[in-house]
Amino acid sequence: MLLVVGQIGKPHGIRGEVSVVVRTDEPEERFVPGSVFVTEVPRDRRVSTGPAAASGVRFDVPKQLTLEQIRWHQGRGIAQFENIYDRNLAEELRGVFLQVDSADLAPPDDPDEFHDHQLVGLRVESTDGVDHGEVLRIEHAPASDLIVLKKAGGGTALIPFVTAIVPTVDLAGGRVIVDLPEGLLDL
Repeated sequence: MLLVVGQIGKPHGIRGEVSVVVRTDEPEERFVPGSVFVTEVPRDRRVSTGPAAASGVRFDVPKQLTLEQIRWHQGRGIAQFENIYDRNLAEELRGVFLQVDSADLAPPDDPDEFHDHQLVGLRVESTDGVDHGEVLRIEHAPASDLIVLKKAGGGTALIPFVTAIVPTVDLAGGRVIVDLPEGLLDL
């Protein structure tokens, strides 16, 4: 499974550097020189009208990009990728997602910490064994993370991902045990 860890922003300077919006909790591990990213061009991206397109030169976004160097400035990375040494080529990369394979990620050191992709698809059960549905995705809200539950009877619900409500995550058993306050799934 491919996971998005960043998105290329606008060019920075004239030598092919680009800004990178980081979408990972561990940028110092993901963005190191030599890292290889699988690229994905967003579906809603318009056809390029940049300098490369104007000159009649067709540029196809490479399937993979290898990071040569990165420096950090105001919470964003300024990255240089192999074979992208010109502002026009850098402009063609704007909006491209940078992805890594989930199989290449080391498990978290903390036993109470999980990667989002580990939780998606797990059954959600009450402490008394009632099946409520499955984890659709994890939302990262300011106050706490939220489990987006695909309810067994249809629809979705949000469950705060806090120990008081989610006492157990059983990855091996493929389930999340919840102790829900009355009425939470009715909201």
